[in-house]
Amino acid sequence: MDPGHDDALALMLALGSPGLEVLAVTTVAGNAPLEKTTNNALRLLSFLGRGDVPVGSGAKRPLSGRLVTAESIHGPSGLDGPEIPPAGFGPDPRGAVELIAKTLREATRPVTLIPTGPLTNVATLLREHPEAKKKIARISLMGGSIGPGNTTPAAEFNVYVDPEAAKEVFGSGLPVTMCGLDVTHQARVTPERREILRRTGRAGELAADLMEFYASTYRKTYGLDAPPLHDPVAVAAVLAPELVETRRMRVDVECRGEFTRGETVCDLHGVTGREPNADVGVGLDEEGFFELLRTAFERL
Repeated sequence: MDPGHDDALALMLALGSPGLEVLAVTTVAGNAPLEKTTNNALRLLSFLGRGDVPVGSGAKRPLSGRLVTAESIHGPSGLDGPEIPPAGFGPDPRGAVELIAKTLREATRPVTLIPTGPLTNVATLLREHPEAKKKIARISLMGGSIGPGNTTPAAEFNVYVDPEAAKEVFGSGLPVTMCGLDVTHQARVTPERREILRRTGRAGELAADLMEFYASTYRKTYGLDAPPLHDPVAVAAVLAPELVETRRMRVDVECRGEFTRGETVCDLHGVTGREPNADVGVGLDEEGFFELLRTAFERL
């Protein structure tokens, strides 16, 4: 993850859901540089009283090219808005890739990866620890789009930051669920929903305050007062897959196009005849999704 306001709520959803055991959190540069995204993950876990969850600091830059960040949406800290106290613990000394590899080796059953930032750490894991693939049950990722992007006309942010990594993940042969903009734009955090979250308790109050800042930057950038809550959809797809309608299709990642670098080329109608490699989100039970959030936040 690269917290990030929507990453923060994705983490809260995961931690507040008894159907999911969070084994580790890893960070990557994306919404902000790595030092800030790691600090944000540590602060969130400390605030939630979950210092038992190890945090591995990951890639500082994409596999190729320069790092692109999103301070225009998330602020200079990557998590602007309410004051979150400093963390009471530090990152795991092993770093992200070794932490994931160790977690997979020691797991007694297959593990699901839920990347909500650029896919650099996951691609590096697959390169350096190919044996780990047999312990990965599924990758449920937030990223990509069947239609237009949100960072360029063609590309969604997480894939745009590191398209080479995304290409390797989609080509890995592992089961992949892609929760892209087509489905995450259906998870709208309206002012009314922000108030519902606020009433769930201490975690919900923080989430609502984070969403107020997030809404303010989305209003300036995109003219939206109900910003899409992207990253928690990838968690919901694991917790309650009946909430996310998917279609099986081929997804290829454009890495070289002058105007289309980072585009996820989704063969919606199977016109290429190429083997499908992902379950791609196309619909969301919006009310069910926000009820999942509300009940999770009440448990935190």
